[in-house]
Amino acid sequence: MTDTATQPRPARRSARSGGRAARHAARSAPLTSDMRPIRPGLSGGFYKPMSDADVLKIHEAALTALETIGLADAPQSGIDILTGAGAILGDDGRIRFPRALVEDMLAVACKDLTLSARDPRHDLDLSGTRVHYGTAGAAVNVVDVLGNDYRESTLQDLFDAARITDTLDNVHFLQRPMVARDILDNLEMDLNTVYACSAGTTKHIGTSFSDPSHVPDCLEMLYMIAGGEDKFRARPFMSNSNCFVVPPMKFATESCETMEMCIRGGMPVLLLSAGMSGATAPSTTAGAIVQAVAECLAGVVYVNAMAPGHPAIFGTWPFGLDLRTGAMTVGSGEQALLTAGCAQMHAFYGLPGGAAGGASDSKMPDMQAGWEQMCSNVMAGLAGCNMVYEAAGMHASLLGFCLESLILSDDLIGQALRCVRGIEVDDETMALDQMREVCIGGPGHYLGTDRTLSHMERDCVYPALGNRMSPKEWAENDRPNLIENAVTKKEAILASPSAARFDPALDAALRARFNIHLPE
Repeated sequence: MTDTATQPRPARRSARSGGRAARHAARSAPLTSDMRPIRPGLSGGFYKPMSDADVLKIHEAALTALETIGLADAPQSGIDILTGAGAILGDDGRIRFPRALVEDMLAVACKDLTLSARDPRHDLDLSGTRVHYGTAGAAVNVVDVLGNDYRESTLQDLFDAARITDTLDNVHFLQRPMVARDILDNLEMDLNTVYACSAGTTKHIGTSFSDPSHVPDCLEMLYMIAGGEDKFRARPFMSNSNCFVVPPMKFATESCETMEMCIRGGMPVLLLSAGMSGATAPSTTAGAIVQAVAECLAGVVYVNAMAPGHPAIFGTWPFGLDLRTGAMTVGSGEQALLTAGCAQMHAFYGLPGGAAGGASDSKMPDMQAGWEQMCSNVMAGLAGCNMVYEAAGMHASLLGFCLESLILSDDLIGQALRCVRGIEVDDETMALDQMREVCIGGPGHYLGTDRTLSHMERDCVYPALGNRMSPKEWAENDRPNLIENAVTKKEAILASPSAARFDPALDAALRARFNIHLPE
């Protein structure tokens, strides 16, 4: 048998030098999307906090809850839709769901869903366990990091959040993260929310409506932005975040009416169940997941009885509760487990799903916020959650939104996505040939080798603001501060016009039709 170690090695110096020069040149150009180390829609699902048997138990318990407990307070339109499909209205006013009905509706539910964006580059493929991170919430305050304080959120803040999101590679969608508290009329608030989000980003947008009667005007605005109703229906770039239930196990009457109108108008819907573990949902993690799954299954029946196959996201959002104080614990390990467990249920049903992850109970973007945001963002991604809501910028148990934290989340989510991508094991990545070349007659290290250079951009995620300097280098560079750098980046982003701004003729038409509060 020939000993390869004794064989003469061909001269490679010129080839290696040329290859290195070419790779240096290639590194100066942006990587194509398929070569980037991270990107939207990486597949998770490797982390499973529940066994397959546990998942089946959750499923069976949810079906039993729907069949024996049911949901109360459906609007009359919902009663007609559900009973027409085979649900049973009891003498107690509760609607109960036979197992066969749930299974039939799961069979026709939309499973291969891509959420459209105004720019098709930002479309979100929600098939399988593909993972996407974005904002969400209804925060009523904005975090003032320089003043270490909070103030009421405004429409301008919402517009700024949309503009910042549009520039961040790792924040894949914008669901309205805060309320424009400077607009007192609720219809005008809903309309201006649609306008500000759409004028700020070309990524997919989610929003809610404060009253069913507001939906027609908001749809009219969306149709105008899209260039016509037919174009919006073909590529609906905005979805309705709909709290169609009031846990435990009751329909939210007006939200159901809103949902029906949005479905008729061609909007995808997020079926959102947000029980509080220990208050409006069982205190155990498994129990909270059972109730959320049961409520969202009721939503699946509702949607598909009305419009089979309509795009809907299975939005199990159970939240944790600090039972000592009654405070939310969105940054806890228990919250991370709730979200990961819900992601397993989404995969079990084969439905596009979303859950809350990445929010913090901390009031400022500090160390507490970092560990809380990373914990649930990583676990949600590893569990394969299609849509991780609240993943960027959310503080104070959903009461405060921070623009600087939104920017910092781009780095944080980037590291989470690298965990989701996992480890590729093949002949090239095991690198035996490289080991042989370096160790036998080679330089004895891997610095500067062709393989190291070719993989450094494809395998590694480099933070934009995170600091990896040595203490000496850090001091020599005037001790850069993370928050100050985020403030500087925020100001730079907001100093430029929105890349998503409307054509002047369209903007003039929108302002002529609606009372737009943002200045021109």
